[in-house]
Amino acid sequence: MTRFLDRRLVLLGLSAAPLWLAASRALAQSRAIWSAKEAHDALLGDTARVIDVRSRAEWQETGVGAGVWPISMHEDGFAERLFAAKVLAGAREAGLICATGGRSAALLDTLTRSGHAGFANVSEGMLGSPRGPGWLAAGLPVVPLDTALASLPDDLR
Repeated sequence: MTRFLDRRLVLLGLSAAPLWLAASRALAQSRAIWSAKEAHDALLGDTARVIDVRSRAEWQETGVGAGVWPISMHEDGFAERLFAAKVLAGAREAGLICATGGRSAALLDTLTRSGHAGFANVSEGMLGSPRGPGWLAAGLPVVPLDTALASLPDDLR
């Protein structure tokens, strides 16, 4: 009898494995915290968009991550542009990046508490934090501010 039960448990486990794998993939895709490398890989794979919420002065100083949309939370019309960016992202996640992950984390918290899904925090930021070295130190590509602004979709200007 024990052997029969053991076999049934094994079969039950094997039949549940595809469900577990699908659930774990979905969970990984919906994680709310990304490293700079994960954000860059998602951009390259066209599975996400990334929005740099820093100020123009910060963008000017360091450049903007290649492929990242500069939409400053310090400028008028930020909320409208942020939500327009999410619409343009479609089903893709929208990563939020700032200098060290603090502003983007606070913004993610506000968005989450107000029921807005599909956003994530690039917790290392551009300059690094206790969570990691950041976009710049990781050697990820950057472009000058004028190049980043010129590549923005018209709906985000």
